[in-house]
Formats: sequence, structure tokens, C-alpha cells
Amino acid sequence: QVQLVESGGGLVQAGDSLRLSCAASGRTFSNYNMGWFRQAPGKEREFVARISGSGGITAYTDSVKGRFTISRDNAKNTVYLQMNSLKSEDTAVYYCAARMSDTNVYKYWGQGTQVTVSS
Repeated sequence: QVQLVESGGGLVQAGDSLRLSCAASGRTFSNYNMGWFRQAPGKEREFVARISGSGGITAYTDSVKGRFTISRDNAKNTVYLQMNSLKSEDTAVYYCAARMSDTNVYKYWGQGTQVTVSS
């Protein structure tokens, strides 16, 4: 069982930066691949970034490549999403999620944190 709690969202202006954090419970955090997703008003939830259990493999959706960076600190049971050069289209509720490495299904989800970018 993994419980996830996101933090770090807020209201910023276009071009600003934010760092989201996702704190996980449990003793086996490094066994989980972690992902960040987002859902804008009236849209479906979409993948943003993911990172392997060791942190050595990352992937991003095209719209955030070069602007967002996912990282993790397994000693702190925390995954981060550094978001730079924010755009109004990045406005969404951001969720972190966890899955075991032997499945593509994210089983555990946080409650989400709101990111609003004003233009």
C-alpha cells in the first residue's frame, strides 16, 4: 500500500517556475515507478512525466520536454516535478501516481495539486 501526497502548486505568471513534490508512505518507495499526470478543466487526464525506481530512466510528454524535469529522492520517499518556463496551457490539477515495474497500470494516486498559470 502506498499513500501519495502532492504539494507545491499555486498561482504563477507565465514564464515562472514551480516545483511540485509528492511524498510517499511505505518502506519500498524505490520499488515503484512514479509518474506525474495532469488534468485541465474540461479535458481528460494526461501523462506528463515518469521516472524509474532508481531514477535512471525518465520520460516526458512532448509539450513539456526541455521545460519540466522529474526527479526522485528515495531516501526521502519523494518525487519532484520541476516546472520552468510555465505557460498558460500548463494550468491543470497535477497528480502523482505509483506503479510497480512489472505493470503499466498506476495503482496509487495522490489527491492532486492545482497549478494555475496566468498569461
